[in-house]
Amino acid sequence: MKTVNLYTWLVCGLSGSLVHGARLPLRARADPGKEHFGQNPNANQLFAAPPTNGRIIDRTGWKVTCDSFEPGNECSKAIDGDNTTLWHTQYSGSSPPPPHTITLDMGSTYNVNGLSVLPRQDNNQNGNIARHEVSVSPDGTNWEVVAVGNWATDALTKYANFETRKIRYARVKALTEITGNPWTSIAELQVFDAGAEPTQYAGTGKWGPTINFPTVPVAGMVDPLSGKITIWSAYAYDNYLGSSFDRVFTSIWDPATNDVEPKIVDNTDHDMFCPGISIDGTGKVIVTGGNSKYKTTLYDFPSQAWTAGPDMKVPRGYQSSATCSDGRVFTIGGSWSGGEVEPKDGEIYSPQTKSWTMLSGAKVANMLTADNQGVYRSDNHGWLFGWKNGTVFQAGPSTAMNWYYTNGNGNVQSAGKRTSNRGDDPDSMCGIAVMYDATQGKILAAGGSPAYQYSNAHTGAHIITIGNAGAKPTVQFASNGLWSARAFGTATVLPNGMTFITGGQSYAIPFEDSTSQLTPEMYDPARDSFFQQAPNTIPRNYHSISLLMPDARVFNAGGGLCGDCNTNHFDGQIYTPSYLLNTDGSPAARPTITSASVSGSRLSIGTAGAITSASLIRVGTSTHTVNTDQRRIPLTLNRRSNTAYTANLPTDRGILLPGYWMLFVMNSNGVPSVAKIINLSL
Repeated sequence: MKTVNLYTWLVCGLSGSLVHGARLPLRARADPGKEHFGQNPNANQLFAAPPTNGRIIDRTGWKVTCDSFEPGNECSKAIDGDNTTLWHTQYSGSSPPPPHTITLDMGSTYNVNGLSVLPRQDNNQNGNIARHEVSVSPDGTNWEVVAVGNWATDALTKYANFETRKIRYARVKALTEITGNPWTSIAELQVFDAGAEPTQYAGTGKWGPTINFPTVPVAGMVDPLSGKITIWSAYAYDNYLGSSFDRVFTSIWDPATNDVEPKIVDNTDHDMFCPGISIDGTGKVIVTGGNSKYKTTLYDFPSQAWTAGPDMKVPRGYQSSATCSDGRVFTIGGSWSGGEVEPKDGEIYSPQTKSWTMLSGAKVANMLTADNQGVYRSDNHGWLFGWKNGTVFQAGPSTAMNWYYTNGNGNVQSAGKRTSNRGDDPDSMCGIAVMYDATQGKILAAGGSPAYQYSNAHTGAHIITIGNAGAKPTVQFASNGLWSARAFGTATVLPNGMTFITGGQSYAIPFEDSTSQLTPEMYDPARDSFFQQAPNTIPRNYHSISLLMPDARVFNAGGGLCGDCNTNHFDGQIYTPSYLLNTDGSPAARPTITSASVSGSRLSIGTAGAITSASLIRVGTSTHTVNTDQRRIPLTLNRRSNTAYTANLPTDRGILLPGYWMLFVMNSNGVPSVAKIINLSL
């Protein structure tokens, strides 16, 4: 993979960004506006999201200590209120290597949900922090890590936003400098009062430390071989407008070490902002369209290589795609990019021939919503599910549901409306749809709004059950609907069959955090009920993502990518469901998979102790509320001994799609194991 130095690109390569209002329709490739990597040394502009409802705490009387300083650049300069001065570690005579620390004693206890670091403002990058760790303490003795990661290399204010903690002390540890030098420097260090008490553990899950990225996570995928998560944004780390650069900013987070490795992928000439994403039948990730409207890029997990694929027949952006039972990838829609005159009918990619074929009979017109912005919005983000005999079921977001056929020239057949005994579900753009039980064809669809923007979200939730391809599905209202109306939220199916739903707004406005929903919820199909979960403090709206990790936790990240705005969320968080916790919030003892193998349709599982249930979940990809790769298959266990079990796999590849799957086993307390990866690729 071709990579370049991030600092060179950020300072020399970015032409600018458009300062746009969320009150205007958002189009791709607008004219460039002012630069977004400069900052007035006497100002404190916010080009990233500050702590929610945070108030800067008065620093009068604070004490500050540091491990090293250069005379004239003492650590007190980081809290003197002057952006033109700075703390700098020693560089005369000798330069102690990192890590370097600066510690604040605020003198009193505050409810804190974030801090900010302003890099030096003298056009000199020496000492600017890249990899870092933020810790807090109530007493100066017991410390808790609340944020880790890798900050971007510009001179803008950096934030570490985290769940509220009652503290007196805060510490920033600089692990690396942006160009590899041994120094650390900070112009100003601020701490934010949350204005609310910390959330106490109440048996509804727990939000962990924040992971800071040097780019906004707009899209992402789980690497089944390493467990790492790759995220990406666009041609720029904080914006999608204003340039024709055909490249993409990515970062790879390693949950085992918390390292965040930034890379620019430019060897495929593909700006992969707002793409379709699917893992094909050979296990490769197929990324299509977006800002580079015809492009296809392939990612290979074993080699970790991005390579250029064939151009699509139709230019697309905001389309969805889905893997079919034969391993091909179907895509449809996407008028956000590439014009609105030509209908964005379906086409299909073959991994065997590495080519796209137009499906002239797979008409997009059948799945359009009635959005007031027309087809530019009405064919976006289809809820697509690969199914039996090469078909694709479209569950939404339009009220109309359809079956798409991918053989020959393709075809489309109505599957009726998403209608229950409570009437028609409205068009639900940017809602969620998850296949939580593929064996039974069960799909949870919930939330969304009738129009893409400036539209009230709703709380409607339905269970759609599909059977044979082409048959009319059944639709039932789920419980009493969601607790909270959500558009731009995300949903993740868990090993126990529940679905975790988080983020979103009650009134859909791209690039704004107003009306944010900060209390997630969990759908339990066994009880047909939604349950509120532990609230978090960081909004996740337009351009946020969620992914199930192999350790059965949920990665939730991003939001924004609007250049000179204050809703760019350069971070992610890990949600730990209550099934991994004891009643006091401590980690629960987990079962262990010692071996797993597949012979024909028989799955053999070895464990370190007794288990009571198991499931398969397909490895996921995510962008713009869409994750068509994830689906869950519950397994019926045959016990051979306390440490040996077998299960029969579905023989229909429309249910058990080819690709990578995560095998989870659960003990009698419902605690899941770390997954064993099963490669069921063709």
